[in-house]
Amino acid sequence: MRLATGVDVFWLIFRTILLKGSALFDLILRGGTVIDGTKAPRFQADVAVAEGRIAQVGNLAGATAAAEIDATGLVVAPGLIDVHNHSDGWLLRNPQLVPKITQGFTTEVLMADGISYAPVSPDTAREWFFYLRSLNGLRLDEYSGWRTVEEYLDLLAGRNVQNVAAHIPYANLRSLACGFGPRRVDDYQMREIQASIRHSMEQGAVGLSTGLDYIAQCYSDTDELVAACRAMQPYDGLYVTHIRYKIGLLPALREAVEIGRRAGVRVHVSHLKCEDPAEVEEVLEFIDREARNEVDFSFDVYPYKPGSTMLNILLPNEVWDDGPLAAMARMRQPEVIRRFAAGLKAYKLDLDKITIAWMPGKENSAHHGKPLSQYVAEQGRSPEEVLYDLLFEERLACLLVFCEGSDPYVRPMLQHDLCLLGTDGIFFPDGVIHPRMYGSTGRWLGAAVRDWKLFTLEEAIYKASGLSASRFNLPDVGVVREGAHADLMVFNPDTIADRATFENPHQTTVGVKHLLVSGVPVIRDGQVVPREQLPEVLPGRRIRSTGGRAR
Repeated sequence: MRLATGVDVFWLIFRTILLKGSALFDLILRGGTVIDGTKAPRFQADVAVAEGRIAQVGNLAGATAAAEIDATGLVVAPGLIDVHNHSDGWLLRNPQLVPKITQGFTTEVLMADGISYAPVSPDTAREWFFYLRSLNGLRLDEYSGWRTVEEYLDLLAGRNVQNVAAHIPYANLRSLACGFGPRRVDDYQMREIQASIRHSMEQGAVGLSTGLDYIAQCYSDTDELVAACRAMQPYDGLYVTHIRYKIGLLPALREAVEIGRRAGVRVHVSHLKCEDPAEVEEVLEFIDREARNEVDFSFDVYPYKPGSTMLNILLPNEVWDDGPLAAMARMRQPEVIRRFAAGLKAYKLDLDKITIAWMPGKENSAHHGKPLSQYVAEQGRSPEEVLYDLLFEERLACLLVFCEGSDPYVRPMLQHDLCLLGTDGIFFPDGVIHPRMYGSTGRWLGAAVRDWKLFTLEEAIYKASGLSASRFNLPDVGVVREGAHADLMVFNPDTIADRATFENPHQTTVGVKHLLVSGVPVIRDGQVVPREQLPEVLPGRRIRSTGGRAR
């Protein structure tokens, strides 16, 4: 039996006052079909909002409110939670990230893949801004001096229409302790890392994120990661990992499970996808027979097979050993050039199926959306020479879309009971980016339910709200119940759909009629509410994990 919390008691008293008196609700959503984010069957009910929280759910025919929304024929669901994204910089820059709110996302869990804009020192901040230019978008002139994860999140709370929570990005911690190179973390440095992890967990971080194919952390061995994860074990922290895909999918998954088992922490694998049906079967068998029986395990997937990442991931690791700002000097070394050429051939990439998504240089913007094969042919030299020079020209900032594989390959992964939704969305308004940034929930709640019949609508919402909140220890979100925050999505289940394509990705998902954050409408009648019509202090909150106190 679940014990009553302080919040439960408050809302029980508040509801009693409302029932006895004639107090006004702030808002009532009338006549909708409630899907509450718990996987329970849908039901007809009105939903009342007061003081930013859900005050009452039921038949409110006799109740009055300052405002009402007619939800007849629509679904009222919790606002969705994106557990894997690259919105860190864009939320700082843009208080209304339209591609995400039009999908129904009210909460973003930031700082994925072990790389972000915090924690930093004044010196490492420059390194991270340079490295993340083609992933998260910020420029160095936008740095205002923050150092910690907490300080960064405080810049977003009340200045954005979405809520934010955060991982602790491991590469940032490691670079602060011992630089970007292959140095082994010594005992003193590990104590420093562990102290930082404990501090951030106490401040409400959801767990530790790694991206073991990316800089600094690519040098972290299993023992090091176990030691780091042990620091968050008393706080029920989640180990969230872009696994070491370069060593092979199953070996990388086994390492993640080993880290969780030895450290005594829960494990979540980011953007888990397979290359073909045989690998899908092999991976799902591993999850069901081993992973879920050895650790508390989950994973996220976005509903597309093609992916997207930075071109500079193809550089040999040693390029980054002295930090991103020194990488271009390292790239002039003949041995590095030879290794890049050899690696490009070893990857056996089909350049016809890889497109240029975004580059910062205005002169090269004409190449956005162009296949690499066409770009290489236009330059009239070998692929390794052309791509190497492109990295030089764009100061290592080049985003790609990998249009390989068949979307049906991801469907068994989406269907699995341990799967959550994470968009992995990367945004550049002037780029030809991956459509997952705009269309993930349109597919998840639309085609995956209506056409592919992977799960019921109740299950689809649960996997993108209630289950996500539970896995990431996010309190009072992801559910429609009295006392929870009034983060609510009202949509048409018959029409919600993605429109974004690889050729024309900047097309919003359709079907979301209303979106509320802390009871404040940020989408009304299918339209984004203009900034001037929103309160001065925007409704987005910083969400602290419930694991903030050691057990």
